[in-house]
Amino acid sequence: MKVKYTLFIVAIISLFISCSDEDFSTSSSVSPLYFSVDTVDMDTVFANVPSSTRSFWVYNRSQNNVRLSSVRLVGGNQHGFRVNVGGTYLSAESGFQTSDLEVRKNDSVRVFVELTSPKATTEGMTLIEDKLVFSQLVAMEQRMLLRARSWKARQVYNLRIRRDTIISGESPIIVYGGIRVDSAATLTIAPGTKLFFHDKAGIDVYGRLLVKGTANANVTLRGDRLDKMFSYLPYSRVSGQWAGIRIYEHSYGNEFENMDLYGAFDGLRLDSSDVSRPKLTLKASTIHNCQGYGILAEQCLMEMQNCQISNTQNDCVRINGCKAALTHCTLAQFYPFATERGAALWITFDKYPLVTCLLQNCLITGYANDVVMLGKEEKEKGVLITFRDSRIRMPKIDLPYVNATFDNIVYEQPTDTAFSPKNTFMTFDDKNLYYDFRLKKGSGAINAGNALWTLPTDRLGKLRDAKPDLGAYEYAE
Repeated sequence: MKVKYTLFIVAIISLFISCSDEDFSTSSSVSPLYFSVDTVDMDTVFANVPSSTRSFWVYNRSQNNVRLSSVRLVGGNQHGFRVNVGGTYLSAESGFQTSDLEVRKNDSVRVFVELTSPKATTEGMTLIEDKLVFSQLVAMEQRMLLRARSWKARQVYNLRIRRDTIISGESPIIVYGGIRVDSAATLTIAPGTKLFFHDKAGIDVYGRLLVKGTANANVTLRGDRLDKMFSYLPYSRVSGQWAGIRIYEHSYGNEFENMDLYGAFDGLRLDSSDVSRPKLTLKASTIHNCQGYGILAEQCLMEMQNCQISNTQNDCVRINGCKAALTHCTLAQFYPFATERGAALWITFDKYPLVTCLLQNCLITGYANDVVMLGKEEKEKGVLITFRDSRIRMPKIDLPYVNATFDNIVYEQPTDTAFSPKNTFMTFDDKNLYYDFRLKKGSGAINAGNALWTLPTDRLGKLRDAKPDLGAYEYAE
């Protein structure tokens, strides 16, 4: 009896195994596999720098289980792609393939792809492609294209500037660890230079920093992530990617022109110093999307012309006891990553006595009802703050304890839809975090500037006319 029972169990198991094997179709009519994407596009990567990981799904939507005879990376190690299929790494030892991969009916397999493209030998970008081939037992092949644009880049590590130095070049420069400018040195960044800072890297200036971009060749300072956080959100639109620039106490004579700085923590920090000596002149530059301050200036002499400072978690511009002049500047506070954000402009005297602060032909706006915040000062010290010929999106400023004058100021009421910031001067897409602070047709800022304080060109190098527009940009049809 026991023998018969044992034979019965063995027969059932054999039947199950047999059915299991037969369950994987070898018919030529097997439906093809389906993929969640038609191409794995790695976008742009730096040559010889590992990329982030991309993934896609392989679906079997047929009523048959499928056994793949192989999944093969055609180029092997020639192009630098690395692939993991369903938990199996396609290594050199395995011939960059895996065999007998099973995908049951109505099931799926996830595939992960990374890339370290070969070291580039030519300037600019190079298209890199490879193929991942899925072969079934029925001699059906399906191919997935792997693609990227490899960008030749120079890498620097903990760069210390001990003597006068010029950084230039067509290829991007990836900065690891940061750049330090010693007290006896001047660092000049030439037109068109692109610096990509790795996590927590930045520029510490003890000597002098000259950023010498032009209207047609801006200097770009940004984080080194070229990929996307989400499908709709590239890292270039994410704040806090790198440390920013800090100018220390004994650094003077810094000049930044035609600079595009974005994605930092604090964009620019100016330490307290002698207010009789110019610390910074900032012209035709943008500081955008910072997780801290756009500009934090303490007890120093600085001048800003044709600048856009926008979208920061703390204040776009914080002035603490400075001698400062802002002409044709756009300060816009629409930081998208936090509901509690700073002001577009905050002038305070909590640490240092204010010397003077002048704003003219400026455009100041933001989400909040109060985009400008002013500290308190003793009345007998005289007029210290002057706003003139500007447009501010907030109720009229009427603070009796503030030593300030407001001459020819237009106040845009936040509750007045006719003066909605989306309608008056700019375009932005909340979902995709795209912001364009150039003036729109019909903006009240057009022709509203005073020619007495105007500048010959705007942020983009466009000539200003006899009736200048407010802010950093002249309206263009």
